[in-house]
Amino acid sequence: MEDKLSVVGKSLQRVEALAKACGETLFIDDMPLPECWLGGTVRADVPRGKIRAIRRDPAFDWESVIFADAGDIPGKNAVSMIRDDYPALAPGEISFPTQAVALIAAPDRQTLLKALSSVSLDIEELPPVLDVEEAARGNTVIWGDNNVMDEYRVACGDTEAAFSSADFIIEGTYRTKHQEHAYLETQGIVAIPGENGSIEIIGSMQCPYYVHTALVKGFSCPPEKIVVKQAATGGAFGGKEDYPSILAFHAALLARKSGRAVKMVYDRKEDLLCTTKRHPSIIRIKTGVMKDGSITAADIDILLDGGAFTTMSKVVLSRGILHATGCYFIPAANIRARAVATNTPPNGAFRGFGVPQSAFAIERHMDRIARETGIESLSLREKNLMKNGSSFPFGQVLNEGVSAGLVLEKVLEISGYREKRRQFEEENKHSPSVRKGIGLSLSLHGGGFTGSGEESISGIASVRVTEDRKVEVLVSSVEMGQGASTVLPMIAAETLGLDLSDVRHHTPDTSVVPNSGPTVASRTTMYVGKLVQDACLKLAEKMGEKAGDIQELPSGSFVYGRGKFKNRADGREIPFFDLADLLASHPECIEASVQYSPIPGFSWSEETYTGDAYKAYAWVANVVEVAVDMDTYEIQPLKAYVSAEAGKAISPVLASGQVEGGSLQAFGYAYLEDISMKNGAYTPAHLNQYLIPTSLDAPDFQVDLQEVPFSGGPYGAKGLGELPMDSGAPAIAAAVEHAAGVFPDRIPITGEYLHFLLLGTIPQKRQGGA
Repeated sequence: MEDKLSVVGKSLQRVEALAKACGETLFIDDMPLPECWLGGTVRADVPRGKIRAIRRDPAFDWESVIFADAGDIPGKNAVSMIRDDYPALAPGEISFPTQAVALIAAPDRQTLLKALSSVSLDIEELPPVLDVEEAARGNTVIWGDNNVMDEYRVACGDTEAAFSSADFIIEGTYRTKHQEHAYLETQGIVAIPGENGSIEIIGSMQCPYYVHTALVKGFSCPPEKIVVKQAATGGAFGGKEDYPSILAFHAALLARKSGRAVKMVYDRKEDLLCTTKRHPSIIRIKTGVMKDGSITAADIDILLDGGAFTTMSKVVLSRGILHATGCYFIPAANIRARAVATNTPPNGAFRGFGVPQSAFAIERHMDRIARETGIESLSLREKNLMKNGSSFPFGQVLNEGVSAGLVLEKVLEISGYREKRRQFEEENKHSPSVRKGIGLSLSLHGGGFTGSGEESISGIASVRVTEDRKVEVLVSSVEMGQGASTVLPMIAAETLGLDLSDVRHHTPDTSVVPNSGPTVASRTTMYVGKLVQDACLKLAEKMGEKAGDIQELPSGSFVYGRGKFKNRADGREIPFFDLADLLASHPECIEASVQYSPIPGFSWSEETYTGDAYKAYAWVANVVEVAVDMDTYEIQPLKAYVSAEAGKAISPVLASGQVEGGSLQAFGYAYLEDISMKNGAYTPAHLNQYLIPTSLDAPDFQVDLQEVPFSGGPYGAKGLGELPMDSGAPAIAAAVEHAAGVFPDRIPITGEYLHFLLLGTIPQKRQGGA
């Protein structure tokens, strides 16, 4: 099979690479939009209160701009996501700082800024709930009946008996803070009003149909009145899954009221201060451990800070609890997970989707067990690794494709972990100022939506032959820097036996492409790619069946292979596009659509939260070397070794790039990226205040790709995009522990936090995460 592949598995140039490298790609703020007005937002500056009045300075000429508030919304004042609890504009109560209260559109930026500064809010402040543990206690209720947005429980085995017989009881609490997406291009949307109340949206986004649904509800209009088109998107990482629905709602409201096109593009300050972040977490773990290192019991409590409204908290929490035990088999476990509301900006989707928080906790806890029992951490991991036949606490049994041991073995081999651990310990005795450390971590990531999520979506993919002799892939999966516009055409080209240049990815447009689902959850290659593959097979079948009816061709049946249709009777061949030309008068024969069909052998109960949570898992192992300056408390990652198994790598160069990029993002999460808060609001207003890793901070990478094909994915591919984000942070923390002799149990490991650890004191709790 491998030898027969001519496109898949080859490191071909990205199809959009040249246009981007030459500056030809037009992002939303580059588009020439004559007579387009600019939109801006009037925001609250308190975490909780009641709006007494929105005051407009009478000295300003309000006839020169368009002003809109909650009273102008024609439909439901809620941005439709998982739950319709997030008002597009504050209806009278303020729930978090920077909450949108009113909107203004103006013909130019100077007028817009003057208008925004001419609005003041009279707010009666109320006592806010800013601390996630205070919110969980429910003494002051700000959301629902008890501030708990969502709660899940998972259990297996007899934990009471297992704890009773354990030789060691090890307990730990692990904390993570917010993380900013820091995408290259900030949030941006253009709304263009049309006839009879129609609206066209063009924007930087991940999920065009999410935006479409939100506007249909918010404007109480038929679906055909809303058209959503993706613009070239300069990065997303989950940050453009939920927030574009909010911004599109705002832009569309202004466009509809003004009758003009309205563009809203955030500058970096507004983007940093106002958009969603990764959920902070507090995770408590208690384990029962035997003298031989076997973990027999676990009690895990997960607490996520959802912010003021739900956005994606429900599914982030779901994935967090399902990955809570990591790559380890624990026969008796009791796991509880809650997302609670606080009067802080809502937190949303972010690469990894709850797994980075859970992975940090379980991996750090493995190191704590090693530290407190004297069992070597590598041996402890090897003792408890999941194997074929192992089960998760929610009941799923993995009978094949368990690659935890494979990636661990490979990363140990390429990194020289055992030897370097001993070597660094010896070198550190003679280097008191700068010490080196090496850390290890593991993780897994379920591909696609949880449980029956893919069945609920029932995604559709289409392909068609165009007049210019190209095969066009029609899906709602977007290109946002990850390579979808290359990988999906690669799958189509391989299936049809064509060159990559013969296939193109149609930019998602809800008036043209079917709903194949959102570009999230590591599902694009694994699930949408499979739909594309099947649609191509169906296309070739339809064309072959019709070929016998074409007068210019010999009668009889045709079989397709390697870019040509072959007549079974006389062996004559006709190239793919030549037959497509002959079928041009039969357009139904040169296009094909396929809808997702459930993969047999999997079942899931949403009621009991048990069963097969994911059809396939990808696996990763990290080893990281760091240098720690014991005088300045600076941490510098030096080398990173990553072994990842995500099925067949459709494009090895893109897969390796995903691994390196995701790992570096995880490293920044671990030691560098720190969001401080004041009175419920974020304080970093530019990237000099919120530091992210640059090329100078990147370690030398060595990436190893293992391939254990999954039969349900195209050519055996599984999901990869989020996996590298999951386990980089605990590897950094373990390396810092090895170098400095302290035990970081929270991230980021800033210089201040490391200083406190070395002093042996607990840093004072500060707002800005759990």
